[in-house]
Amino acid sequence: MSVVTEPGTETGPAAGAAPAVRPDAGRTAPARHPLLAVAGRVLATAATAATVFVIATFATFALGAASGSNPAAVALGEVATQADIDRLNHVFGLDRPFLVRYFDWLGSALTGDLGTSWFTTIPVSTSIAQAFPVSLSIATGATLCALVGGSALGILAAVNRGGILDRVVTVLSSIATTVPAFVVAIALILLFGHAIPLFPVAGYVPPTKDVGAWLTCLVLPSVALSLDAGADIARQLRTSLVGALTENYVIGARVHGLSPARIVFRHALPNATAPALSALGVHVPRLVGGAVITEVIFGMPGLGRLANTSALQGDVPVVQGVLLVAIAVVVVSGVVINLAIRRSTGTGRNAA
Repeated sequence: MSVVTEPGTETGPAAGAAPAVRPDAGRTAPARHPLLAVAGRVLATAATAATVFVIATFATFALGAASGSNPAAVALGEVATQADIDRLNHVFGLDRPFLVRYFDWLGSALTGDLGTSWFTTIPVSTSIAQAFPVSLSIATGATLCALVGGSALGILAAVNRGGILDRVVTVLSSIATTVPAFVVAIALILLFGHAIPLFPVAGYVPPTKDVGAWLTCLVLPSVALSLDAGADIARQLRTSLVGALTENYVIGARVHGLSPARIVFRHALPNATAPALSALGVHVPRLVGGAVITEVIFGMPGLGRLANTSALQGDVPVVQGVLLVAIAVVVVSGVVINLAIRRSTGTGRNAA
């Protein structure tokens, strides 16, 4: 008895016959070497940082050029002739095209030459080198306060989810994010400078002179500058850690009889730090910008105070140099935080 098939139809394999095996079946794409993956991420992050740096420096230089400040006229006074002004402008290089001046300034800046002040003739790099340690000390202290305080409060709120401590941390974090840094600075001065005189409220002592005095003079400005960032870190870490504590690998760790502290710090916390690091990355520019007001309030000779004084005088090269250093700090900090976030999101999850 013959079997007739209709045109356009296909007959399946005979009963009991083994299915045909494709020649490429079972092949998998070649695994990418871990070092190549890391190098690719680093290069991508560096390329993004370089692009941001160039755009930011171009905007900074353009704003300085558009300010209309004429140092020659200011330096020579009202009795100067136009020929004298043109001669001094030529000395400052202000008679050259804008793009030529920008690329010349950027190329010199990359080698450490930021020009000289229009009014004091002091090299800009020298002024920045004297003020940068002050701002770096304040920014580092504020970052440490935000990380330590925000992480501690976020962890406490997460492990006590729904309890009184969780609600207190939530309320305090919400209040801290709404109070400006200069208001906190004034309140700290009134509290610890007059009511409870524990810390100095003005001045700066370098660590090379007295480490103890250096640490005490950084307490109030660091705390005033860190509250906003610390509150945001606490909220982000609390939310992500609460979610991590409900994951299956945490439940497995509990079944294995691991202690609550080990579950939180060894298994849940490494997988919940990415949002907190992202919040810190958002606040890095705010920490740099907030130092301007904080340094003025506490009378510290940092980059913020230098930029403020130079801007009031119209000393464009100094302002541009300070902004360039601030941009570099923000970009480098962003690269480090992005790499830390990529590292934390790749943490393996297990209950062993």
